[in-house]
Amino acid sequence: RDSLNRTWQCGTIQLDFSMPERFNVTYVDSDSREKNVVMIHRAIMGSPERFMGILIEHFGGHFPVWLAPIQVVVITLTDDQRSYAEKLCEGLKKAGIRLTSDFRNEKLGFKIREAQLQKYPYMVIIGKQEVLSQTVSLRTVDGKQQSGIKPVEFIEKLIEENKIP
Repeated sequence: RDSLNRTWQCGTIQLDFSMPERFNVTYVDSDSREKNVVMIHRAIMGSPERFMGILIEHFGGHFPVWLAPIQVVVITLTDDQRSYAEKLCEGLKKAGIRLTSDFRNEKLGFKIREAQLQKYPYMVIIGKQEVLSQTVSLRTVDGKQQSGIKPVEFIEKLIEENKIP
């Protein structure tokens, strides 16, 4: 069932009478008579497009960390935090985390709103306090917040969540 409480059918087996006829595909049966062929098509997950559509609807666009194309966005408050944020990005990349960053000179609320619209599972907010304490503040796409987390702890958490169930 998806987030709209619907069930889906992906796999199909179909009989095709049309294509063999169009290509004039026949066979000779045991009575030496020419017969039309019937093709059987199978699609284990339907078309890739249909499967992706079902997957997106199932999660309502809010993919779990292991499936999200971008797992983390690193956001700075000002240019003063850029150096610390870039080091954090390097550590996340080395750990195999898919990320993007937002170091633009925009208001924090604007950056957070854009990240929420993109449905990134985690937003890492870096401000003056985080640089001083060498920590990160986390915000999930559903608005939950956590402060004072060591980058190593966050990376370990992501690695664990990145395991396919």
